[in-house]
Amino acid sequence: MAKTIPISLDVMGGDHGAEVVIPGAEIALVRHPDIRFLLYGNENVVRPLLDKYPRVRDASVFHHCEVSIAMDTKPSQALRQGRWKSSMWKSIEAVKTGDAAVSVSAGNTGALMAMSKFCLRTMANIERPAIAAIWPTLRGESVVLDVGATIGADAQQLIDFAILGGAMARALFGIQKPTVGLLNIGVEEVKGLEEVRTAGRLLRETPLRSLQYSGFVEGNDLGAGTVDVVVTEGFAGNIALKTAEGTAKQIGSYLRSSMNRTFMSKLGYLFAKGAFDLLREKMDPRKVNGGVFLGLNGIVIKSHGGTDAEGFASAIDLAYDMVKNELTHKIAQDLVHYHRGRFAEAAPTSEGDL
Repeated sequence: MAKTIPISLDVMGGDHGAEVVIPGAEIALVRHPDIRFLLYGNENVVRPLLDKYPRVRDASVFHHCEVSIAMDTKPSQALRQGRWKSSMWKSIEAVKTGDAAVSVSAGNTGALMAMSKFCLRTMANIERPAIAAIWPTLRGESVVLDVGATIGADAQQLIDFAILGGAMARALFGIQKPTVGLLNIGVEEVKGLEEVRTAGRLLRETPLRSLQYSGFVEGNDLGAGTVDVVVTEGFAGNIALKTAEGTAKQIGSYLRSSMNRTFMSKLGYLFAKGAFDLLREKMDPRKVNGGVFLGLNGIVIKSHGGTDAEGFASAIDLAYDMVKNELTHKIAQDLVHYHRGRFAEAAPTSEGDL
């Protein structure tokens, strides 16, 4: 029998909870029959839905949880109320114990990150975790991080993010040595914050087998796909992410308004419907739904809170790919290689250095 991929789901997370999670799990199972789910949620809510989706029921082990974390709960409050017993915590804890290979939740981002850090802890030599997003570009897709885990970052943390993002690009895109750029206000070496300039200098000077540093990139490079991985701190990254999502919705609204303005525009839409459908599919955030928490001793995927079943299935797809392509192992390898190189450079090489 083929090896299965165990995935834990916070069934109560998100704006719509089980009404989206269970149908999304059904869609994901059709795509990946080797998935097995560990479901955490309220029995009164989840059991009736499992009766409607027998495929999910038969491929799952259900665990009742009395507590669920609301979308507006503060992280500190979530830890006090939900540690050890909420559906969100139990889903993450399954990764810690090894019962699940990855956890997926559409719940409160701040609470999910707080619980993930507390339960899984950060990997050796990683001070802060990051949230990585998959970004649609003119070249295909790229990885952007951090998009909101922490505010601010020093030079070493930016280098850590580069290593984490490079490992994710290798796992997701199959690129042996992905290109990495630091998001800045210009490409010139004299521009930007001191932390960014220092990180750039260190990345240029440090030989890294797992990535190729390409220098500074600007905001317009995000959509152009200039590099495979764009590194920034969480404040700027989250603004960039929300700006891109808002711009996509704005363009969609403009198109709908224009197509309904006159009879001729409606007629033109009928002839161009295939092209518009292709554009909608490319810009639909549900097609690439899921942020990856990187730098922890385990994988956690954050789905958009307001997603639908197809969107949640996309987050499960991402979780499946991260496990199949051994993301955690690749990150550990890259970190060991980087820090061995640092220690070797720092070590004395002759009696005169002692």
